[in-house]
Amino acid sequence: MGTGFLPSASSRFSLLLDRIPQNSRFRISTALRFDFSNTSFLLSEFRRSRLHLCTSQAAHFSRLDDGGNGVLPAISTEMPHEGRIGEVKRVTKETNVHVKLNLDGSGIADCSTGIPFLDHMLDQLASHGVLDIFVRASGDIHIDDHHTNEDIALALGTALLQALGDRKGINRFGHFAAPLDEAAVEVILDLSGRPHLSCDLQILTERVGTYDTQLVEHFFQSLVNTSGMTLHIQQRSGKNSHHIIEATFKAFARALRQAIEHDIRRSGTVPSSKGVLSRS
Repeated sequence: MGTGFLPSASSRFSLLLDRIPQNSRFRISTALRFDFSNTSFLLSEFRRSRLHLCTSQAAHFSRLDDGGNGVLPAISTEMPHEGRIGEVKRVTKETNVHVKLNLDGSGIADCSTGIPFLDHMLDQLASHGVLDIFVRASGDIHIDDHHTNEDIALALGTALLQALGDRKGINRFGHFAAPLDEAAVEVILDLSGRPHLSCDLQILTERVGTYDTQLVEHFFQSLVNTSGMTLHIQQRSGKNSHHIIEATFKAFARALRQAIEHDIRRSGTVPSSKGVLSRS
């Protein structure tokens, strides 16, 4: 924890931010608000990337009541925690699956499932959800991909459930429509604790590569069941099966990213009028 002083709400603020340690997080509170979309003249791109500032966010500044004594405003900085992480190992007679998920990651995918197309889709989930996803899986793919596809999704949903914890302060809802050439897919989700899937995809071929396209809906059904998520998937257009499926995973990733991010106005409370998010 460190403290820096803000001389004024002028360009001198850049000098303060340049003294904040790499990868620090900072919390600011006051009546003053500062729009980070205007920080381009205050911070170099190098420093902005080190601080992980979102240019669309506004932050609160902490201005101490000087009582006429000229006490300077202050900003406190705190070192980041490791992140919201879930880890699951699922072993059955059919599969052996190890999944680790970091909701506060940077988009790193390290996935080896034995199903090349599913690896590609998990890469999309990590990249567009800005999640770190580790998957190691082996299974009875000499029969087909069904059990391995299912158990990876079940483990991923359980890891998401773990990582979310009590879900305090999150946005909870996510909505995104992703195009990919002629295909467009819309995803709406609610991290409500109540599992439900509505999936309206018209995938025109039985396979993409060696991947059975029926397994797309089954993947999301399995993930929904263990994560306690309400998920609606609606295909708006599309003729190419690869494009339709990839647009689905990209839209899901972006909607999930919205839902898991923190709402700065909620002040760490559960996003529910009931005061709790559960499977009830």
